Amino acid sequence: MIEAKALSKKLPNGKPVIKHLSFAFQEGRFYGIIGPNGAGKSTLLQLLSGAAHPSEGIVLFEGQNIAKYPAKQLARRLAMLQQGGLPPVAFTVRETVGMGRFPYQNWFGDETRDPSELIDSALAAMGLAELANRPLDRLSGGERQRAALAKVMVQEADMLLLDEPTTFLDIGYQVQLLDTVRSWQRQQGMTVIAVLHDLNLAALYCDELLVLHDGVIADAGAPEKVLNEQLIRRVYGANTSIVYHPVTGMPQFLLQPSVNV
Repeated sequence: MIEAKALSKKLPNGKPVIKHLSFAFQEGRFYGIIGPNGAGKSTLLQLLSGAAHPSEGIVLFEGQNIAKYPAKQLARRLAMLQQGGLPPVAFTVRETVGMGRFPYQNWFGDETRDPSELIDSALAAMGLAELANRPLDRLSGGERQRAALAKVMVQEADMLLLDEPTTFLDIGYQVQLLDTVRSWQRQQGMTVIAVLHDLNLAALYCDELLVLHDGVIADAGAPEKVLNEQLIRRVYGANTSIVYHPVTGMPQFLLQPSVNV
């Protein structure tokens, strides 16, 4: 569905961030992009969304250069939840979620279908129905993050890109958000690509992982194949102990302190 060919990105000072990456993500899968800070994860997601242009190489979306898609046409097929979520502005939660319908609206802000039921469903899915009329500037960071995902949900795209979606969320809402995305992805047959910092969450929710390190692919494949103590030590410089989840069987990591505690 989306493919990178010899993809590179350099900063204005010429420093490479992404270095000659080639890979393909298939339709209907949940992909995780993991790696340490500065590995190039968010930059890669920006390139895959078409929001940034590569220094070299190309991103193909369904066989066509993603840069050639008109903005509204692309927005009907691909939605992105940016890192950091929504700013604390005076728009209400419902108004903000409704903005996700922009790709389907005409110059007057109208569309051929009434999106009210769709908006209601997204608000309910993210536990925001009781906050629908509250301005964003009166929400916590976690509530704004859930509103941002609800906004993306009503966009009805075929592909969803998430940049650190669990930022600002406590563990209960982290699970709720990723449960919602996973359920939504399976029901709609959509493709999800998520940048994730939490390796345990990545192992639980992703079908496949792409591990970035210094702008190149350190490994890629199913979580149970990719995630091991040696890779974590090599890529993150951290010592861990691996255990297996008693329900899912997926690898989970326990950190080892480097000093006596």
